[in-house]
Amino acid sequence: MYESADTSTPVRTIIADDHPLVLLAVENLMSGFPNMEVVGRASDTDELFAEADRVECDLAVMDLHMPGKLEGDCFASLRQFRKRYPQVALVVLTMETDASALQKVLSLGVEALLSKRDRIDLIHVAVVSALARERYVSPAVRALIADAAQARRLEFVREMLTPRELDVLALYASGIGVTEIARRFARSVKTISSQKCAAMRKLGLKSDSELFKFAVEYGVLPEDTSHSRR
Repeated sequence: MYESADTSTPVRTIIADDHPLVLLAVENLMSGFPNMEVVGRASDTDELFAEADRVECDLAVMDLHMPGKLEGDCFASLRQFRKRYPQVALVVLTMETDASALQKVLSLGVEALLSKRDRIDLIHVAVVSALARERYVSPAVRALIADAAQARRLEFVREMLTPRELDVLALYASGIGVTEIARRFARSVKTISSQKCAAMRKLGLKSDSELFKFAVEYGVLPEDTSHSRR
């Protein structure tokens, strides 16, 4: 649980979302948090800044994409909010699925970032972390960023290898031997072995154990496929 220096003083909170039902749901949820008082509500960025100027607040829970003077540039809104109210802990909610956009939000110094696809009760976890000035990134956001990172790693592999080298590497890393791969592709064992060695050399891999680990990390095969090779 979060604690303030004076436990009799509630955490003053502004919530902002341009969808009335979301705004109501977040307010109802946060009203049940101990030592919490919603002191302002906003449906766009202009109202958010007006509310932050009007009342003293400790915490802001805001949607990432909202209308207002800076509509279309949510990052500018975040920068401006962080600059004008550096003492306010900032929790951002979003339906954004672009990993690069999510990473940019985190780079702007928000205390917590949640996807609206996450369980709504995780807002409490985010609030506790934000008030403690500890970074919180929700499970759905972490998954989106991790998936994008793996996609970039796999694209790197595709750029480094020929299509056949990638096929051989993937099959071998999944537990299929060189002889069986040769049979599937109607090629000699020597040819398949050469393609496997060429792929490993291009990727700087010196052993089969390094190959298996690399294949999992870079998305060449599903992680659960690798269990039988460990």
